[in-house]
Formats: sequence, C-alpha cells, structure tokens
Amino acid sequence: MKIQEIKELTVEELKKRGKELRAEALALRIQKAAGQLENPARIRLIRREVAQIETVLTERRMRAKAGA
Repeated sequence: MKIQEIKELTVEELKKRGKELRAEALALRIQKAAGQLENPARIRLIRREVAQIETVLTERRMRAKAGA
C-alpha cells in the first residue's frame, strides 16, 4: 500500500490495518523460526507499512492536539 493510500484512510481503518499487519508479521516470524518462510522480503514490507501507518496516526494526533 502506498503512503498516499494510507493517508486517505480513516483513523479506524488505519488502526484495523495496523492490527492486521502486526498479526501477519507475527505469523511470518513464526514461519521464519520454523524454516518455512517462502518470501523473507515480505517481513520488511510489513514492518515498513506498519511504520507508515503509525507515522500517519501520530501526525493526525499532533494536528488534532494543535488544533484543540
């Protein structure tokens, strides 16, 4: 998912997507430990997307705080 697409999501959608990605990351880490991971690059992509989501959420919180 591109950063522009992430910025278009609502806060609830961002939280839901972040939760889904964290669950997928956990599953991939378990597969990696078991030696069954097919696409190791996917872990990096998921971590990056979670970071982007957290950044957008933080920006929105800061903007709301400054506006209040």
